[in-house]
Amino acid sequence: MRTATVAMATLLLAGCATFSEDGGFGTVQRTVKERTGQDARWVRTDDDANSVRARTREILGRPLTADDAVQLALLNNPGLQATYAELGISEADLVQAGRGPNLRLHWLRTKFGNDVTKVEESFSFDLLGVLLMPLRQKMEARRFERVQADVTAEVIRVASETRKAWVHAVAAAQAEHYMGQVKDAADAGSELARRMAAVGNWSKLNQMREQAFYADAAAQLARARNEAHAARERFARLAGLWGEDLAFRLPERLSDLPAAPRDGGELEARAMEQRLDVRAAKREAEWVAESLGLTKATRFINALELGRARTKEGQDGFSYGYVVGVEIPIFDWGTARVARAEATYMQAAHRVAQVAIDARSEVRELYGAYRTAYDLTRHYRDEVVPLRKRISDEMLLRYNGMLASVFELLADSREQVAAVNSYLGTLREFWIADAELQASLSGRAGGGMAAKSADMPSLSMGGRGH
Repeated sequence: MRTATVAMATLLLAGCATFSEDGGFGTVQRTVKERTGQDARWVRTDDDANSVRARTREILGRPLTADDAVQLALLNNPGLQATYAELGISEADLVQAGRGPNLRLHWLRTKFGNDVTKVEESFSFDLLGVLLMPLRQKMEARRFERVQADVTAEVIRVASETRKAWVHAVAAAQAEHYMGQVKDAADAGSELARRMAAVGNWSKLNQMREQAFYADAAAQLARARNEAHAARERFARLAGLWGEDLAFRLPERLSDLPAAPRDGGELEARAMEQRLDVRAAKREAEWVAESLGLTKATRFINALELGRARTKEGQDGFSYGYVVGVEIPIFDWGTARVARAEATYMQAAHRVAQVAIDARSEVRELYGAYRTAYDLTRHYRDEVVPLRKRISDEMLLRYNGMLASVFELLADSREQVAAVNSYLGTLREFWIADAELQASLSGRAGGGMAAKSADMPSLSMGGRGH
């Protein structure tokens, strides 16, 4: 009776388990703000939708910066809104773990002829389930923390992908602009060559060379336009833009190279401290350890019921008593469930080690790519482009002094534009490398919520059939 009293008190106290006001989204929102500098919003009401729409219109009223692009994605990306629902699902499981099993009514009535021969009535509840409720709540709380970490990692991943898509879109628009200049110069050269060949001042071979260059420049411009369109569409998908919002404006050029590169000395330590996948793997190992304790505790007795009962036979009055139900471990002694739990724990422990190794390696690799992109871009900016400019100035002086032909001047102009295009390409690679390096300090890109949730062990307490 003392055990039953404690169980009932636990059940009554646990019955107060309720849902939180923000569904656990506040923790996600704060972490995303710290890592990206932008606000994440979970749209659950009409007021939320109206607020997000107003904020979106405000941002779209100006040329989009990289931060604006990330903010649009955090507000409008439907995939993120679907990911946030994982919080609601996990919180529901957490609340359910705090609401004990319902009472059970058992009723038996037998009749022979017109006479009632026996009546049995009883109320019972799952005593073992009630006693293990605190442990189950603790396990579900850890699971909820894991889901919060996974959702946060997904938000940061989308933010990083959006920033890279913005870089691609701006760089592709710049490349299209410069390829248009190359095409215009080739058009002028081809027309001049045609006219000179018509009056006999230019050979047919040289004319065809100019025409071939113009044809190639036109094809390159078409490719650049298609790439600019595709890059713009990729960004629109990530930002969740459609309809009239597709008229968004991008800046004319990428930001200049920073004065100095990032210091890579403490990146590995920061990654071990901040990366969400490392934290999640550690929490999963702790959660599996808790699950192992529960499995061992219930390996022999997996179902225990206690309740009040009364019986009646014939015309006699009711007799009162208690009913106890227990599972007898004749065929299943729980060894398979314990072995499975131990193997799952070892799997989780090794996964933590692998995630840590991968995180360190990824940060080192991405920092190497970042420094290479920085040094290469600086080389183009400080050496190649200025040299091409000096050559162009010298060619212009030679043309003014009638020491160089107009075709040589046009060819030099094309080479200068090509050098600028190469610089823009390296600048684009630098900003993409910078975005990937920043993202690597928070978590690994790729891998959806479904894949991560599938790795998590089941919470089922039932041992039947194992």
